[in-house]
Amino acid sequence: DQALRELLAGRDLPLVLVATEPMLSIYRSVQSYARLAPTSVTTNPDSMSDSELAAAARSVLDELFVAELAGIKALFEQRKGERRTTTDVAQAARAATFGAVQKLLVDIDEVLPGTVDEEGKVTRAAGPSAASYGVVDEIAGRALLTGARVLGVRREDIPGGGSLAAILRYPF
Repeated sequence: DQALRELLAGRDLPLVLVATEPMLSIYRSVQSYARLAPTSVTTNPDSMSDSELAAAARSVLDELFVAELAGIKALFEQRKGERRTTTDVAQAARAATFGAVQKLLVDIDEVLPGTVDEEGKVTRAAGPSAASYGVVDEIAGRALLTGARVLGVRREDIPGGGSLAAILRYPF
């Protein structure tokens, strides 16, 4: 725990524990890292290849992602009644530009060509060109710059089924 504490200080990364008993229980009882995954890989890591370790860790990380996504969707529904959500690309662009986005879900498969100006106004383009870029990607970048949590997901995981869904820090 002491060695990992130094390595993970100031980070918000999940930690996947790969161990067998009794080390698994002992480590869980003394560890102090807030993002230790609740599920562990209960195999001796010395008997696993790097690719096997990665595959086992991925299943734990997938569980964490599903849980985080469910929490964001629940928060989205809660904040909807407070006028603190949007699925509108133009409104999300303005909110991201002015630091109002707290959490943002974006469709990983869609590209909306266009531009976003310094005031957050979206201008759509007929197609990709040297003068345009992905508007949703730009919104995600602006949200990240102001400390928002941004997740790339499939369209079916976005409330409203659009290009994006934003939870706002305050009504915007």
